[in-house]
Amino acid sequence: MGLLFFGGVMNLVWIAAITLFVLLEKVVPYGAGGGRWAGIGMILAGTLVFASAWSSGA
Repeated sequence: MGLLFFGGVMNLVWIAAITLFVLLEKVVPYGAGGGRWAGIGMILAGTLVFASAWSSGA
């Protein structure tokens, strides 16, 4: 809920993306397994963003 609130305050496109992601996770037949893999992918993506910001000195 916090992510939806802060994302919605900042950008409506992020809310649409999060909503689409949750909808796909609920509708596709491999939702639970797909959700786990998507979570792992998001953790890796966040780690890469953090590492690139750290290395650039931002």
